[in-house]
Amino acid sequence: MAALARLWQHERMQEAHAPLTAKLIGSLYTEAMLLADEARSYFDMSGRSDRDSLDPYDRVGFSCESLKVTTRLMHVIAWLLTQRAVESGELSRSQARRPARRLGDAPDSDEALLARLPESALGLIHASRDLYARVKRLDEAGGLGPEAQASPARSLISRLERSL
Repeated sequence: MAALARLWQHERMQEAHAPLTAKLIGSLYTEAMLLADEARSYFDMSGRSDRDSLDPYDRVGFSCESLKVTTRLMHVIAWLLTQRAVESGELSRSQARRPARRLGDAPDSDEALLARLPESALGLIHASRDLYARVKRLDEAGGLGPEAQASPARSLISRLERSL
């Protein structure tokens, strides 16, 4: 298990230094969508019994943390869709760098509360925080760089690939 964790950590570090490409955008988008679906399923269904087992104050905190997970993931997904639009030529790089299209701020979790939450909830909270932090590093690095910006021909090929 430790070897797997080190491999996962190594991949995440490589990702942070890799140029933003269509493949990386697609990979992060898939990860974000799967995590969003898992979070929705947990917080809307199976997590109810976990929430109900908490004291009233922690139940409110549990609900707040579920909203924070959703907020982080929606910011990530919106940012990735913006990067896809740049890559496909639908948006210019300067349009994507406008403040409204940058990665939105995500609320911090209450660390004291996290110690009292169920493991299933913690896994989702930590996964959303990790994904958000990785995408934030990419956003701070400027998103698609000039070398990754698509030419009109590459843009057409990319759109054809996505439609097939």
